[in-house]
Amino acid sequence: MPVRQLSEGIVNRIAAGEVVERPASVVKELVENALDAGARRIEIITEGGGRRLILVTDDGSGMNAEDLSLAVERHATSKLPDDDLLDIRTLGFRGEALPSIGAVARLTIVTRHVSARDAGDEAHAWAITVDGGHKSPVKPAALSAGTRVEVRDLFHATPARLKFLKSDRTEGEAIREVVRRLAMSRPDVAFTLAGEDRAPLTWAAALPGPTGRLARLADVLGPEFRANAVEIKGGRDGFGIEGFAALPTLTRANALGQYLFVNGRSVRDKLLLGVVRGAYADYLPRDRHPMVALFVTLDPREVDVNVHPAKAEVRFRDAALVRSLLIGTLREALSREGQRAATTGGSATVAAFRPALASRGAGWDWRRSPARPADPRGIAAAAPRGLAEPAQTAFDVGTPAADTRPETAEPPLDLIDRPLGAARAQVHATYIVTQTRDGLIVVDQHAAHERIVYERLKAGIGRDGIARQILLIPEIVELDEAQVDGLLQRQEELARLGLLIEPFGPGAVAVRETPALLGEVDAKALVRDLAEHMAEWESGLPLERSLMHVAATMACHGSVRAGRRLRPEEMNALLREMEATPNSGQCNHGRPTYVELKLTDIERLFGRK
Repeated sequence: MPVRQLSEGIVNRIAAGEVVERPASVVKELVENALDAGARRIEIITEGGGRRLILVTDDGSGMNAEDLSLAVERHATSKLPDDDLLDIRTLGFRGEALPSIGAVARLTIVTRHVSARDAGDEAHAWAITVDGGHKSPVKPAALSAGTRVEVRDLFHATPARLKFLKSDRTEGEAIREVVRRLAMSRPDVAFTLAGEDRAPLTWAAALPGPTGRLARLADVLGPEFRANAVEIKGGRDGFGIEGFAALPTLTRANALGQYLFVNGRSVRDKLLLGVVRGAYADYLPRDRHPMVALFVTLDPREVDVNVHPAKAEVRFRDAALVRSLLIGTLREALSREGQRAATTGGSATVAAFRPALASRGAGWDWRRSPARPADPRGIAAAAPRGLAEPAQTAFDVGTPAADTRPETAEPPLDLIDRPLGAARAQVHATYIVTQTRDGLIVVDQHAAHERIVYERLKAGIGRDGIARQILLIPEIVELDEAQVDGLLQRQEELARLGLLIEPFGPGAVAVRETPALLGEVDAKALVRDLAEHMAEWESGLPLERSLMHVAATMACHGSVRAGRRLRPEEMNALLREMEATPNSGQCNHGRPTYVELKLTDIERLFGRK
């Protein structure tokens, strides 16, 4: 078959296949054009998941008749004044979006240039239509300001593409996600998204600065992100990083809650996603993902945005600098706020009480309760120092899980004023209940001490190594031969952490020394746990990360176990250590170490407020 030149219509449709993948792609291109035109208010309306109608209206600078006619031609743009692809300062630059959309749909553009608004009685807007690649002449139209772009019957010129689209609901959700990302990148612009398949969503323009950015992120990601966000700010050598990251205790099951922007452009860069994962490595298990919204700014010449058809990926000139700056800034911010725990735990706890309160019903009579006061004068007279014992016989279910004997002495005021308060009780030999100035806190003693031991191990590695304790009789641990090989391959790393093992025939190792920091530890259980976890680690994992994985496993075995009863002084000592330990708000697995209940929430539960 001879080589021939393709027709312009076929060329446009092939190009449209790269630019216009689905209705969400059209919305993205049109909204980016509006932002490049300086719009301060953008409205998006869709029907049929974007198949039947996409209408984008903005109050940007608009176009005159000559520019409008040229804008629907291929590779015509106003965004490359010097033809320099290395100095791109706008979201769009290829000049492919409008002709590609016009090649597969019915496209109508009505626009009025900003200079025409004060030009006298003859000033008016201009309109043009492109249907399946056929362009109409430019003609006068009515529009007060800005630009209105209407796209109808998407892919009507290429019906085969329609069968690859998903349901209207799915396509509508994809459009919503695109608008969410664009709204996060520009909090100074008001967005409205409406359509027959959804209730209108409106994001008002926010104030400049971190406060306005966090307000927009809260509008998009929800109020719980705002309540648990840590501000990210840093930079050097012309690179700047701003944004917010959620506390490690607020996570998701996938990475869809991670939003990354480079010079205002939403990207899905594997390098940046890997950096986020690395920064949270000390806090999260492998199956949980953090929520972040990071904004990277740098000289346009230091990043190539022309490496992906949809401009969804970028390439940095100095990727190592970007990576180190991002991971350092994230770690510093997380360490700074490491003693905070997510507010979602307290909210969930308060909500858990409410069904029990409602279940009593309107006919409940407190006088028939077995817990009623034994004396008609009331509880204050009958039981001045605690609950009256005779009235509690109905609740005699064995030894109580907490020490409920009345405490006559008030805790020292200086302890109540501390961030984690003063210990008042231990419940189920696992949870410490503390009193603060404005509420109470429930601490998971195992998770809290696990973080403390882990941070001590990390500090020991970086300082002068981990002190060891020699076992009087070496502990022999029998394992699968493959597990033994895996342990022996990491023998040096384990020794750096104070765990000295040696081969002991086929399928066994001998444990001769353990970290002194762990005290009396079950060496067999520790070695078996390490062997199982090592099978999941990547073979090319850097030494530092391998050491941290080992330290995390050791910390779990060396911490105060659930079920151990603590004396009041031990509980208070644990609280003070938590306050002095970095990242004590969550354990090594990303679980919160404590839950706080404010006094106002407790009073609301009892109807006092």
